[in-house]
Amino acid sequence: MKNRRISGARWELLPHGADTCVCGIGSSKAQAFEQAGVALTAVVTDPESVAANDSVEISCTAPDDELLLVEWLNALIYEMATRKMLFSRFAVRIDANQLVATAWGEMIDHERHDLAVEVKGATCTELKVGRDAIGEWRAQCVVDV
Repeated sequence: MKNRRISGARWELLPHGADTCVCGIGSSKAQAFEQAGVALTAVVTDPESVAANDSVEISCTAPDDELLLVEWLNALIYEMATRKMLFSRFAVRIDANQLVATAWGEMIDHERHDLAVEVKGATCTELKVGRDAIGEWRAQCVVDV
């Protein structure tokens, strides 16, 4: 399991068969979604190697928090694939069933970014969004690699 702490929040990668479970943890739902974005990047490369030079605006909607997480991660995967970018920092705002975010990152640089795998999509496997026993928000799901 990989785990990083950033500004009181953290992310984890949990093994799940041939795939990976990404988990964002924070003091708010939005912060947990931000950290899930960092965890998604960590599946591909070390997020600390990605400069936050350029920003991309992302928005998505879903009928509940769990499906909003899947939509969010799939929107990031789409942006990574079509723009050939990696992201290391996120600002997420969630209002009811709508997420609006800014993702900062840079173009993939094969010299600096040690690319591990390509993420194909977020799934509903192990999908959970909510507070844990100590009151922290957790946002997690398995991503297909």
